[in-house]
Amino acid sequence: MLILIVGLLLFLGIHMVRVVAPAWREARIAAMGEGRWKGTYSLVSAAGLVLIIWGYYLARADAPILYIQPDWFRGFAFLAMPIALIIFFVSDFRAGHMKRALKHPMLIGTILWSGIHLIGNGDLASVLLFGGFFVWAVVDLVSALRRPYTAPENLVLWPDFASITLGLVVTVLIVMWLHGWLFGVPLS
Repeated sequence: MLILIVGLLLFLGIHMVRVVAPAWREARIAAMGEGRWKGTYSLVSAAGLVLIIWGYYLARADAPILYIQPDWFRGFAFLAMPIALIIFFVSDFRAGHMKRALKHPMLIGTILWSGIHLIGNGDLASVLLFGGFFVWAVVDLVSALRRPYTAPENLVLWPDFASITLGLVVTVLIVMWLHGWLFGVPLS
C-alpha cells in the first residue's frame, strides 16, 4: 500500500502545486525556466504514475473491503462512463461548444471517472486511488473556476463530434476488451 500512497503523493502533489503554492510555482518557473520546470513536472508526474500503477497492482490483492457497491450501480456505471470519457476527450481538441460550456472538461471528466470508480470499488486500495483523484480534481476545479477564464471564440462543431465519437469508441474498447486485459476485471 505504501508504494501506491507514495505514487499518489508524487502525482497528485505535483498537480496540486498550482493550487496550494502558486507563488512558489511561479518562482520555480522563473528560476528554472519554463522548459526545465515542465521537464521536472513531467518526470515527477511519470514517476508518480508508475508508482500508482505498480502500487495499485500490489495492494489490490490484499486490500480490505470497506464497502460493497450498491445493486443499482453497474447499470449506472455503464451509462455514466461514456459521458465521463466524452467529457474527458473534449479537452484534447480545439475549442468547440462543449469545451466552451464545460470550461475545464478534463477535471470534470476526471471527477466523473473517479467518482464512478470510487462507488464501484470498495476495497481500500481503490478508495485511496479513486478517492485521491476525486478529491484532487474537485479541489483543482474549484481553484480553476476562481481564476479568470477567457471563453474561446470562433467555435466549430467538429471537436464536439470528435469527442463524442472518440469517447464512444473508447467506451466500447474498454467494455469489450481493454478493462479486462489491463486491469483483470472484465466488464462484458
